[in-house]
Amino acid sequence: MEKNRYYVSVQSKTIMLQQGDAAYEFEIDATPEEILQLQDLFEEEEDFENETFFRTPLPGIPYHHDRANDGYDFVLTEIYQKLHDLGTKETKAHIKSMHILNTDSSSYT
Repeated sequence: MEKNRYYVSVQSKTIMLQQGDAAYEFEIDATPEEILQLQDLFEEEEDFENETFFRTPLPGIPYHHDRANDGYDFVLTEIYQKLHDLGTKETKAHIKSMHILNTDSSSYT
């Protein structure tokens, strides 16, 4: 299946075909199926984000003991992994520089 260039914003959870449609952080080359997978990850992230929002006013639950926060962190890492996998050379380099993926264990020592 043919890949197209897409422009992705993790912050606004948007995937665009036209570069000038809105601000974006990453460029990827993906099939329509891969775009659906990325959209599903954005929707899952939104669900966890909403769950953490409603829990925010409840004191006493440390961040690292909150299932919603764990889910949000996991999905966000999955999003960046997908973007790295589909990304242009520049996108891959930028995500690698963020040190959020375990793509190069030597960068963490």
